[in-house]
Amino acid sequence: MIEPHPSGGYILEELKVGMVAEKRVTVTEARIAQFAEASDDFNPVHMDEAFAAKTAYRGRIAHGLLSASFGSAVVGTMLPGAGAIYLSQTLAFHKPVRIGDVVISRVAVASIDEASARVVLHCEAFVGDDLIMDGDATVRVPRRRRPAKS
Repeated sequence: MIEPHPSGGYILEELKVGMVAEKRVTVTEARIAQFAEASDDFNPVHMDEAFAAKTAYRGRIAHGLLSASFGSAVVGTMLPGAGAIYLSQTLAFHKPVRIGDVVISRVAVASIDEASARVVLHCEAFVGDDLIMDGDATVRVPRRRRPAKS
């Protein structure tokens, strides 16, 4: 498990296949409400307990992309971190996430293409030992740091 780079982000030459970072985030009522507002997704399966209780989920579930965004936070702030630009992301959702669940988002460097400065990251998210989603992200990574402002 790596720590965030002191500069805020790893550059291409500092990355190695197998590096791993993770973040834990608790899903709260407030996070769901904020995500619904930001995304304009007010699907009642996320917002209305009475409606959601009548679905196959038997209660409210968090937006899948809310949970996926926790992995984006790992990519943007830890591995590779500041300067990484998302190019693509695949996602498969396996289990729902509910209010109160702690989502553990884990990102691992799967491959590095030095010629294009692109890195493939394998992304997984868990609640306890249950895999709730996984996929691969391709990101562009800086080759050098910006000079410090004086």
